[in-house]
Amino acid sequence: MKFSAVILAGGQSRRMGRDKAWLPLDGQPLLARQIELVRELAPEELFISGRSDTDYTRLGCPVLTDEFTDAGPLAGIAIGLAAASAPLVLVLAVDMPDMTSAALRRLLELCTPRVGVVPRVNRRVEPLTAFYPKAAAPIAEDLLKRQLRAVRAFAEQCKEDGLVALHDVEATDWKCFANWNSPADMLTPSI
Repeated sequence: MKFSAVILAGGQSRRMGRDKAWLPLDGQPLLARQIELVRELAPEELFISGRSDTDYTRLGCPVLTDEFTDAGPLAGIAIGLAAASAPLVLVLAVDMPDMTSAALRRLLELCTPRVGVVPRVNRRVEPLTAFYPKAAAPIAEDLLKRQLRAVRAFAEQCKEDGLVALHDVEATDWKCFANWNSPADMLTPSI
């Protein structure tokens, strides 16, 4: 199935104290690792939703910067949906060091060209690693214009409008969705 992808790497990383995109993991920055994972799925195009003050040139992906400043990950999702040429868009947070291409592929296999998939991990919606249809772009933009920035609210609205289905992830894959928010997370084993 054809899809575009956007890696969300534009956050402020306040709790981490430094840009999470460049944290090292197995000898490479987290962002480079996520790019490799997504490329294994052969997207039509791959974007980085990044910070305007950062040079991503060496990573070889077009960079999108948020239209809505300080609006969190929903702004990155909105710009990715707007830029995408494919009917589906994989959204992937940069700070999930245990994500696998196999887990992403399992989500992709549940999609149709018009309906994406948002995973639920241990009964909790995980909207930062999901497939959204390009048709969800107006929802994201509307929420941002109303200064509503919660990505879970966006995912729930997409579900209500029939644009995504929720999928309960098998417990064996829960660790894939663990993220690094603070230095302590880097030292703690995943779920």
